[in-house]
Amino acid sequence: MSAATLGGQFTFPDTSLTVHRIGYGAMQLAGPGVWGPPKDPDAAVAVLREAVAAGVSHIDTSDYYGPHVTNQIIRRALHPYPDNLVIVTKVGTRRGEGGSWIPAFSPEELTQAVHDNLRNLGLNALDVVNLRSMHGMTAPAEGSIEGPISVLAELRRKGLVRQIGVSNVTPAQIEEARRITPIVCVQNNYNLASRHDDDLIDDLAGQGVAYVPFFPLGGFSPLQSSTLSDVAARLESTPMQVALAWLLHRSPNILLIPGTSSVAHLRENLIAGQLTLSPQILAELDAIAATLLEGT
Repeated sequence: MSAATLGGQFTFPDTSLTVHRIGYGAMQLAGPGVWGPPKDPDAAVAVLREAVAAGVSHIDTSDYYGPHVTNQIIRRALHPYPDNLVIVTKVGTRRGEGGSWIPAFSPEELTQAVHDNLRNLGLNALDVVNLRSMHGMTAPAEGSIEGPISVLAELRRKGLVRQIGVSNVTPAQIEEARRITPIVCVQNNYNLASRHDDDLIDDLAGQGVAYVPFFPLGGFSPLQSSTLSDVAARLESTPMQVALAWLLHRSPNILLIPGTSSVAHLRENLIAGQLTLSPQILAELDAIAATLLEGT
């Protein structure tokens, strides 16, 4: 796989951080439910090394995956890190007994989370830290994020965090955050079936801010569509490859972080960067957005 096929490149605004648009999301490297270690840690290491060897330069992670497990695997597999590798992590959540997800927005919790990420990744500073709101698992909840963003801004001033992003947030929360500190990326739920951020993506593209869709392949409800399957058959690809390629075509500021614990599946995901979707195919895919989850 040539790095040149990974969807092209994107530079985070007002930074020297440039990544290929197809990255890798590390969440699936932890055990079931993103809790505990994986069944085969060596296989997890192999996936990460394959990704970087293929040209992936953007890895998305968090120390609450496991917790601690995923970052420790990343460090084992890739440290010392290649100069061009950008590791983006998230804070704003902690894990409870049995793997529950608990919002963690206090200054003490956010500061501890940054230090946990630094320690387990083996870094002196984090490239990008996203403040992840867990008040809604897949859809943003209203409310001010001034307090936690201010904490991250202070950690940035101290040199522990280089850049800041936000995740699972509303447009109003993004603007609130940007009044406090530069925001280089937004990570929200978006895919062929979930198009609520269309206007936001276009607005961010005009400002040069990255948009990173989580659940790019549907997440808990994998994308299902006869039209998607038909397009994939015509392109001699898989539906998931077409869904990823559609995201790359959707806007130049979209960065992909599909996750997998399989080298074979990783290779399939990366092929999406080689697919060219004609205007006709794009129109077909756009037309099914409203009914995609119904399996039409």
